[in-house]
Amino acid sequence: MSDVRDHGGGLDAAIARWGGTREGWLDLSTGINPVPYPVEGLTSNDWTALPDSGASDRLTRAARAFWGVPEGADIIAAPGASALIARLPAIAPPGAVHIPGPTYNEHAAAFRAAGREVRDQDAPAPVRVVVHPNNPDGRLHEFGPDDGFTVVDESFCDVTPEATQTARTARPGPIVLKSFGKFWGLAGLRLGFAIGHAETLGPLAELLGPWAVAGPALRIGAQALEDRAWAEATRARLTRDSARLDRLMSGQGAALVGGTTLFRLYDVGDAAAMQERLAEGHVWSRLFPYSKRWLRLGLPAPDRFGQLETALDGTAGGATAQPSASRRT
Repeated sequence: MSDVRDHGGGLDAAIARWGGTREGWLDLSTGINPVPYPVEGLTSNDWTALPDSGASDRLTRAARAFWGVPEGADIIAAPGASALIARLPAIAPPGAVHIPGPTYNEHAAAFRAAGREVRDQDAPAPVRVVVHPNNPDGRLHEFGPDDGFTVVDESFCDVTPEATQTARTARPGPIVLKSFGKFWGLAGLRLGFAIGHAETLGPLAELLGPWAVAGPALRIGAQALEDRAWAEATRARLTRDSARLDRLMSGQGAALVGGTTLFRLYDVGDAAAMQERLAEGHVWSRLFPYSKRWLRLGLPAPDRFGQLETALDGTAGGATAQPSASRRT
């Protein structure tokens, strides 16, 4: 497994090469909801005062209710899931770490930076980290009755809430990570959560220090987590829009490898060529260092599909996909 920290984004570099403005580009290189939760109701106090316990308690209650956090489990809010990932090696048991790949590379990078051995083969290890659903192929993992110290990164699980593993956090060992930025489309807010038994999570709060979450994030996060109607409507829209994206890509000869309703992974034959041709239409996509065939696309907002359609029309002559005989699901 490579520990190169490749990510989506990087739009500035694309603009430097292909021109245009940030507003004119359609950035599909991430799996962030393109229709974000509406930000409203902020007060001047949210910006000027140190976060108080009342705002933190409201966010925690909302998160506990939304994700069905069991009795006996704690929930810790942080300035983004990445802030939690970077600190997990400090509270994990010593020894090797099993991280099934290919997957999101920040977990392996964090443990390697702490001097830990990372294995991507299915071998016994005192620490296990799984991304569930997995990024980039969307696969769901299977869990045993007692998986010991297991980190379950559920950054994309809010589109499939029935697959959550939060119930496991009632006992010591499992830790479930939640990312607010993906499903609610507010990645710039920097808000994430760790859910786990108090015995497991206790040291993590100390590592984060006081006032880990900004006042605006406390208010917006609580409002969004309390808004169940928005979440249900959003899941339905994402299902429709991901199916629309599949139809468009299928028309180009692309084969669906997997994904979630927030992002889709396709076998397009020559991924670099497809990315370049899409970029000529100012549509940015995601490549992976371990596959020359895979291209990942986030969802356009409903009113931005036209730009993708135009860019795809421009690719039909030279970047038609050549699907492989076997596909991962």
